[in-house]
Amino acid sequence: MIVIYNPAAGQRRVTRLWDVLDVLSGNGIRVRLRQTTHPGHATQLAREALAEGATLIAAAGGDGTIAEVAAGLNGAQTPLGVIPLGTANVLALELGLPTAPRQVAAALAFGRTRTLWPGLATSPSGTRLFVQMLGVGLDAQVVHRLPRGLKRCLGRSAYVAQTLREMLRYSYRPIHVRLDGVQAHAGSVVITKGTLYAGRYLLAPEARPGEPGFSVALFGGTGPCAALAYGGALMLNLLPRAPGMRLLRANQIEILDNGGLAAQADGDPAGEAPISIRDAGSPISVVVS
Repeated sequence: MIVIYNPAAGQRRVTRLWDVLDVLSGNGIRVRLRQTTHPGHATQLAREALAEGATLIAAAGGDGTIAEVAAGLNGAQTPLGVIPLGTANVLALELGLPTAPRQVAAALAFGRTRTLWPGLATSPSGTRLFVQMLGVGLDAQVVHRLPRGLKRCLGRSAYVAQTLREMLRYSYRPIHVRLDGVQAHAGSVVITKGTLYAGRYLLAPEARPGEPGFSVALFGGTGPCAALAYGGALMLNLLPRAPGMRLLRANQIEILDNGGLAAQADGDPAGEAPISIRDAGSPISVVVS
């Protein structure tokens, strides 16, 4: 087993990783560790692990690290293991993955898998794979401008603080999209493979992570008051029923705007529009509990 981990997760979370590795080693499972040093490195390390003949490659980090490792495994038969060390761990919550060290180690040892069909987003900066969701609008500006030190110190609370700051300076200009050839517009857009957003909060009840296609959340409201209302609905798990919110299904999505409209994928900056979103060429197998 090869484990690829992101040291930016912080010392407390890395300690959780060592606990998982201790349990695996104690049960006679040989583990090789690979550490990332820069964005995109986890994809390169995953491809190198495949070339070495690894039968299981695990990502230790947040959703962004998991997505990078999944990109390296895209098109291969080797399963993806997950050791959740991120701030929100949305994919782990989506798939019901364990977080306690002994349960994580047991899941990796037994190797029962579930299918996940990632998405691909192509923009002027290139193509990137995402495992949970891609957002364009206020949430993307928050991710782009969130100081790394603030995130490390405050965890999820850093996103709340940064969102309150960005509400007052975000432009709230309409976002123009094309869903399977049909044009629409919204104040913010989230394209998701899963049901959850920003942790355990419900976004798209009808989403199907293991199948082709996407659930697309179009937020019609604009301005700071609408953003506050959507945030309150999110905390109450009422976001799918919030006024001005539309949930649609689509296979091909295009964000038509350009000129500095930021995007985020799995909680990491993902360039700027225009963006074309489609399914990856094949699903991947994720080790579950």
